[in-house]
Amino acid sequence: MEKIQQDKKQQIESVRDFIYLSYANLAMAHSAVNQKQTKYSQINYMIRARLFKGLKEGRMNMRTIFDDEKIKLTLGKKCNYCGSTSNLSLDHIFPQKYGGKDDAENLIFACKSCNSSKGKKDLMEWMNYRGSFLPLMIIRRYLKLTYNYCFENGYLDKKNEELSELELPFKIDLLPIKFPNPDELILNID
Repeated sequence: MEKIQQDKKQQIESVRDFIYLSYANLAMAHSAVNQKQTKYSQINYMIRARLFKGLKEGRMNMRTIFDDEKIKLTLGKKCNYCGSTSNLSLDHIFPQKYGGKDDAENLIFACKSCNSSKGKKDLMEWMNYRGSFLPLMIIRRYLKLTYNYCFENGYLDKKNEELSELELPFKIDLLPIKFPNPDELILNID
């Protein structure tokens, strides 16, 4: 984990870079979970480094939310946080109270218990409160929404500190940079 901190200090110059680093670490975690690894291997770190560099240089892009919408449809009606199929409602990933849109990209199914527990908290704040990582596909969607919001509002080239002072539908400082071992993560609720 020291390597991540060192990389962060040397290469993170803007909100865009911070989102890219979080997304690259997510890709590293995703690849390890897909391979049913218990720990990260050299190939996972290579995936992270290659994606981060490619994103920063503009040779690679984050995948569209359309990919996530297809996954959302195939999951069917169940809570995206715990897997429950009863007492479902729609949850805004970015709370409307803080500027989250009331559109399909920002909505997922959640049981009333999870939805109530999350309330108007930032999704990453709620994840920290729960003490466990959310499914990686939910985090991926959150990162894409964060990127899109920053793009639409001209925040990508700002410093994190500048966004920390604003009331936004996400908390930039809570974007996950460190991920637990892959055997502690899941891609999606089955």
